Order: sequence, then structure tokens, then C-alpha cells
Amino acid sequence: MHIFSTLIPAVGLFAHLATAAYKLQDDYGTSDMFFDNFDFFTATDPTKGYVDYVSRSTANQNGLIRASGGSVYIGVDSSNIASSPGRQSVRLSSTKSYTHGLVILDLEHMPASVCGTWPAFWMLGDNWPSNGEIDIIEGVNQQSTNQVALHTGPGCSIDDSGFSGSVDTSNCYVEASGQAANAGCAITSNSTQSYGDGFNKAGGGVYATEWTGEAIKVWFFPSASIPSDISTGTPDPSGWGSPMAAFAGSCDIDSHFKELQIVFDITFCGSWAGDVWPSGSCASKSSSCISYVQNNPTAFAESYWSVNSLKVYQDGSSPNNATVSAGASSYTSTPLVSPTPRSAWKHRRNGHTHRQ
Repeated sequence: MHIFSTLIPAVGLFAHLATAAYKLQDDYGTSDMFFDNFDFFTATDPTKGYVDYVSRSTANQNGLIRASGGSVYIGVDSSNIASSPGRQSVRLSSTKSYTHGLVILDLEHMPASVCGTWPAFWMLGDNWPSNGEIDIIEGVNQQSTNQVALHTGPGCSIDDSGFSGSVDTSNCYVEASGQAANAGCAITSNSTQSYGDGFNKAGGGVYATEWTGEAIKVWFFPSASIPSDISTGTPDPSGWGSPMAAFAGSCDIDSHFKELQIVFDITFCGSWAGDVWPSGSCASKSSSCISYVQNNPTAFAESYWSVNSLKVYQDGSSPNNATVSAGASSYTSTPLVSPTPRSAWKHRRNGHTHRQ
């Protein structure tokens, strides 16, 4: 559309208006009803984490979830010595799946940069990786900047342009040659306010993920600079400037991404946080990640999500947007990801010690 806008201003105006046509589809709210929109995953962690994902009733009883004061709390056990299979935590998968849309997450707090932790806010499709995966917020241990990543089947790679972050890997195929297994395509933010401790010190912020047939883009806005159109419920990405990450290039987005659930989780150790433990700064705290997570419950008091709002918008002008209901049974027994951990590769990234 930008080509025609240089020739015919009226068409350019129409294109601008089209991008601003997002309409609210799902507001997840901040009451206990928030949790009605999610299934509680209770199977073994596919990423081999030292974690015990508990049911809604157990999470309620043990204080791992609550809704109060206009926000939703999703946390972990920070009171008790842990035992096998690991520290109690929560993994939520939305009961709806989405194809295209604008997902806006307003957070007051995300899990802090704490040794042993591996939190993520992401979107996941069935039949992994054929339906795709979008990791919007993810990191481990004392990480200071966020990493956004896609994971797909063969035939999807991205260009290094149109965003403010830095490309780590460009081929989204989980078995791409020349990349570590399951690397996917990944872009790291240059802002220390984008993740963990830095995010929380800045008072939180907003992550906005726009998914169209042309690209998948992720913006991050600290709490002091959230665009007014987001705050008023009329989001228009065309006025937000360069995103933190933009995934476009030699990739047919619609053939690689469809019917994705929204996921929150906090796991521990496993095939990323645990694997990098010996070589990172956390090694001085304990001989192993599991030992530290098991025996230091109070270390995880800041390992929680505090959600001000989660909203999904759709562009009414596109006939390809769809929302599909997903049954709860999909999430209670069989993991929706490959046995190959989605992020097992990340500790091998060119010696970037801030990822430790």
C-alpha cells in the first residue's frame, strides 16, 4: 500500500484508515473470570523444567493466582522447599485460538530477573511446529533484555530490517541448517526496560503484537510512554513507529501460523535456564539450578505476572481473521509442543553473557 500512497494521496489515506480499523474482540478482564478464559496445563513440562504445574483449584488454594485491585496475579510458590517434580507454578493456555489479530498485554509486573527462572508469554499452535509459535516475552535467570522469536516448519526466514532490535538468527525453521536445533528466528531488544528487573523498575509497560498475513510485529512501550490510542481502546499501529521486532521476508505467514493459543507460564531450570547455569553468573549461588530452586523459596517472591489487561483486537476489514474455540481437553493431558524444547538452543548464542 505504501507504493500507491506516494502516487494517490486518497489511496494513502484509505490505507492508513484500514490499518486503524482494529475492533476489540476479546477483553480478558481483571476479575476471577480472567481464569475462566484459560485452561490450566498440568502435564509434565515439555521443556524439562523443575516445575509442578498445578490445577486451578490448587493454584487458588496455595495463593498462586488471584484477581484484586484491577489486576490479575499469576505466580509461583515462594514459601516452601520444593520436591519432585519441582516448584509449584502455573501454565495457562487460552481456551480460544487466534489467526491474525492485535494482542495487547498491559503488565504492571513481569517475573523478575531471578536465577533459575524461565518465564514466557507466547502463542502456540497445535501440531507443532506446523502451526507455528510466537514467543513474545521470554528469558532466563538474570537476563536483562527481552527476546522475541518465531518457530516454524521449513520455508520461513526473515529480513534484517524494519525494527529496532538485533537479529540473533534469521531462519524460523526449527531444524534449519547452520543454526542450533530449534533456534527459529529471534530478535533481541536493545532496551533493558523490556524484560525482568528493568521492566519492573520502569513501572511495567505494554507489549503489542500485530499479526497479519504480511508480517508479525512486536512493540514494547514502557509505562511512561504508552500510546494514547492503546489507552483509549482504539489502537492504531501505524502511528507507533518502529517495532522492537518485525518478522517478514521469505515467509508466507499464513502458511506457517494459524490457530494459536495465548500462553503464560513460569518454569524453572530445564533446557535453557538449567543448561546455562554452570557457565553463568548464577553458578556462584549453588552447584546446580535444581538445588537452588528447590531450597530457596523466598528467592522467587518476585517471580510473578501482574496483568493490568489482556485484549485481542481484530481488523474487521480482513476476511481472513478468525477465532476458533478450543476444548479444555486439549491442554490437560498432552503437551502442545514438540518433545524438543522450544528454546534449548538459546544458551549457545555466540557467548552473549547477558542471556545467562
